[in-house]
Amino acid sequence: MSLESIKIAVLMGGPGSERQVSLASGAAVLKALRERGLNAEPVDVTSTTIDLPAGTGLAFNVIHGTFGEDGRLQETLEAMGVPYTGAGVKSSRTAFDKNLAKAAFIAAGVPTPRAEIIDVSQGPRLPSFAAPFVVKPPREGSSVGVNIVRSQDQAAKAMADAAKYGDDILVEEFVDGMELTVGIVDDQALPVVHIIPPEGVYDMASKYPWLSGAKGSQYICPADLDAATTRAVQEAALAAHRSLGVEIYSRVDVLLDANHRPFVLEANTIPGMTETSLLPKAAAAIGISFGDLCARIAELSLALRS
Repeated sequence: MSLESIKIAVLMGGPGSERQVSLASGAAVLKALRERGLNAEPVDVTSTTIDLPAGTGLAFNVIHGTFGEDGRLQETLEAMGVPYTGAGVKSSRTAFDKNLAKAAFIAAGVPTPRAEIIDVSQGPRLPSFAAPFVVKPPREGSSVGVNIVRSQDQAAKAMADAAKYGDDILVEEFVDGMELTVGIVDDQALPVVHIIPPEGVYDMASKYPWLSGAKGSQYICPADLDAATTRAVQEAALAAHRSLGVEIYSRVDVLLDANHRPFVLEANTIPGMTETSLLPKAAAAIGISFGDLCARIAELSLALRS
């Protein structure tokens, strides 16, 4: 079965906090597939119910965050008998839940910041290690609810913010270093991207300035690293991707400390997919166009699930 012979439904939007970003990714993927002469149709998903066009042969999933990235959409599509792109049910669930992902990283020996899971159902409490640390809701993306606590008096507010999204909060030791990300496609690491946020913190506003009006981040690809450090970062990212069992592709976020040691933060199984997003930027650095990247993801996924 070839891509040319099937109808591709591009799933975008979703009911979560990253809806607007997903709509932008979906529009870009739809345009790229159509420019290749493929039969692609948009599907704006607004709830946890999916209404696919008749005869859909592949669902190209670009719903970031809740529902699209947490395994529920994948489970629904499998029940419908429709092949889909990217990570499967189990790997999506594991990667999306930062607590489960952290456990997988540790079990596989992936370098990752020290962390604790804090149950705040009975009120906020502090981790056993001192500030600075990072407070994260376990099941949100795009830095939603993430706060860096630089002094103990900031902790209660940060924990309360994260608690809006769940009681089992992940608290990580803060690693001061370069923000890097590594795309993985077909078990191969792409060039490393160096992220330089405008105010020192890579948050929702600096990721998507077109949503917030904030100043955007700078991106350098390939990152200006020596060969040994580049290899160490790519190997750490690939080890993280494999430890989660992620199929087809992902984008792994890494911090590089002053001693050139990589620390994996998380793997994104539905990373941004506009032409200027970081996975496409890394692919472009080795001559893979955005259209070729979209087609490759679709081809690999169709071969895996047909």
